[in-house]
Amino acid sequence: MKVELLAPAGNFEKLKTAFYFGADAAYIGGKDFSLRSFADNFTRGELQEAVKYAHSLNKKVYVTANIFAKNKDLPLLEDYFAFLQSAGADAAIVSDSGAIYAAKKAAPKLDIHISTQANLTNKYAVKFWRDTGATRAILARELSLEEIAEIHSFVPEIELEAFVHGAMCISYSGRCLLSDYLANRPSNRGECVQACRWNYQIRKKDERSDSGWLDMQEDGHGTFILNSKDLNMSAHLKELEKAGVNSFKIEGRMKSEYYLATVINAYRRCIDGGFNNIVERELLTAAHRDYTTAYALGENKNTVNYSDSQAKGDCDYIGNVLACENGFATVEMRGRFKVGDILEVLSPSENFKKTFTVELAYTSADEQVNDCKLVQEKYRIPCPYQLNAGDILRRRK
Repeated sequence: MKVELLAPAGNFEKLKTAFYFGADAAYIGGKDFSLRSFADNFTRGELQEAVKYAHSLNKKVYVTANIFAKNKDLPLLEDYFAFLQSAGADAAIVSDSGAIYAAKKAAPKLDIHISTQANLTNKYAVKFWRDTGATRAILARELSLEEIAEIHSFVPEIELEAFVHGAMCISYSGRCLLSDYLANRPSNRGECVQACRWNYQIRKKDERSDSGWLDMQEDGHGTFILNSKDLNMSAHLKELEKAGVNSFKIEGRMKSEYYLATVINAYRRCIDGGFNNIVERELLTAAHRDYTTAYALGENKNTVNYSDSQAKGDCDYIGNVLACENGFATVEMRGRFKVGDILEVLSPSENFKKTFTVELAYTSADEQVNDCKLVQEKYRIPCPYQLNAGDILRRRK
């Protein structure tokens, strides 16, 4: 089986971006039952269109329904799984055993992928879900390559999916309660407020006076004591594949189109073998925290990003290419740029990383301007390359 590159898509435009830049499959969420309630997500009609679009490209769509369900959710889940089966979804991603039972009852032909939220950390757990009919296990992020290989050897008939890139939780495989306690937003039902990214303070314990709040110092770098580093397994993809992983998963249903394009493009080129020498530098161009390989190589005590909540990338997201005709690219602006700026092409094509200087710029009303500052305005700029709709322009900092 050819290894799969699996990308997140928080809405239809991001789905198109994911497939354009080389994802083999995408995981998306509906308006309910998903652990990313604050992503745009898909209506039922959009889910049907997403499946049709993916299948027209010979690609796949997996739909998340991975909340921890309560009694009142189960009749609604049965209806939802029946809908997903009729829509032709390639699988449902589910974590709750009750929800899995509901899926088997209402949609027996719908493939079930066991979510990482189910904490699949050992071979017997994976075998249990395989014996219940699951076709894929999405492994806990706490596993090492050695442990993954042992699981594959023990249950070779089930597909294994593993995260290779993106945000990590300070909690165990994403099962966090901080958001519930501090903001009354239950993480395990899709409303995580990302309390682990906050800057914390501690109150001085002195009963004799009200001393207010004091900064909490952690190794002199700051107060981000719960903030995990981002996962980056780009240098170890062959090892993951050898261990038995069938699908490389990128995190980020709430990330920007530019982030998705950058990361998917990098991993696609890495998988295809032509990008290994520069992939690490390319993955610095989008916003990220310090990188880690987490526990893939064994025990790791250095997974917390103490210094800040999120580092900025090496490039600014300038805009999306809508068309390129007669030497002019039409660009929907996402970041301010000016005549004289040097822009760089982000593309799955041979134009990747080519640069050019902005010599002229026209608005959609054909007005010549030197400063392109209107967000989502469609500017026309001369370009020496034949760009494609879907390409992205960025600017090095």
